Amino acid sequence: MRRRSFGLLATAVLLGMNGCGVNHPDASIWVSANEVTLAFAGDVHFENRVDQLLADPTTTLGPAAAQLAVADLAMVNLETPITDRGTPEPKPYLFRARKAAVPALVGAGIDVVTLANNHTLDYGRQGLADTIAAAKQGGLATVGAGANADEAYQPLRVTVRGVRIAILAFSQVDELAQQWAAQPDRAGIAMAFDTERVQAAMRQARVDSDLVIVLAHWGTEGDSCPNPRQRTFASLLVTAGADVIVGAHAHVLQGAGRFGGAYIAYGLGDFLWYSSGIYPPYSERAGILRLVVRGHKVLRSDFLPTIVSGTGQSVELSGWRRRVALDNFGGLRGCAGLTR
Repeated sequence: MRRRSFGLLATAVLLGMNGCGVNHPDASIWVSANEVTLAFAGDVHFENRVDQLLADPTTTLGPAAAQLAVADLAMVNLETPITDRGTPEPKPYLFRARKAAVPALVGAGIDVVTLANNHTLDYGRQGLADTIAAAKQGGLATVGAGANADEAYQPLRVTVRGVRIAILAFSQVDELAQQWAAQPDRAGIAMAFDTERVQAAMRQARVDSDLVIVLAHWGTEGDSCPNPRQRTFASLLVTAGADVIVGAHAHVLQGAGRFGGAYIAYGLGDFLWYSSGIYPPYSERAGILRLVVRGHKVLRSDFLPTIVSGTGQSVELSGWRRRVALDNFGGLRGCAGLTR
């Protein structure tokens, strides 16, 4: 696993006192002048053919994961609980993974997973508790779920190269949303429909962070254009102080670009997946997004197109296939209402 540059929040403050920072344009807080590389990939789970890959956790996510490992901070959507207990929920698709999933993710260089999705509670609150415990024991950070609403909506805070980063996650998927929503006295996930709590969490994150990242679970499955609910929620998040928003759930690529001073990637497709999708809506087509940020500004973006292989692992595209994939991905920006 690569070297990490996480540190305590106090480290950033001390560096700022030594004159290594610049003023934040939106608030009277200190901002590091250092650049940080972020990496994001799409949906990950460990069903069927992918479960077999856990026999060797060091290679489970495949060679494309090396592009995540070289970033300072890497994040994916964990589309499964990690548990062998619990009761299955009344829904058509149920996922779960063995504990070996945690060293597989950590070994691939993934630092943070969002649990704010429509599969985290597939095996109830017992499954959720097992997932959080397994991740914590294995050194994998989680966001978007917890033992109560305060935990679920609480920003995950890390300091990387002196940059204070807050990460939040929310689900906009309606399936079992009311039953799975975290409450003051009930475990669950952070839901987008509770806009008052979402905005309160965003304010909490914004006040003392250089960079605010939101991982959103949203969209219409198979639709490469964000739906009106996605765009409305994205606008709310940007207004509330989000700098970077990265989504999942549609299982296809959706547009990425700039909006209102923020960078939004509506969907990155599937990164480690059990089914094939070479035909429309092309769910095998996906990619890794890398962003270089300074303070709260995205300086550069880089998209690495991938395709889900016969093993369920993503492989990078090259040559003319890469060029076509990049052209197609850039074309999705229009219906997303984003700019380059």
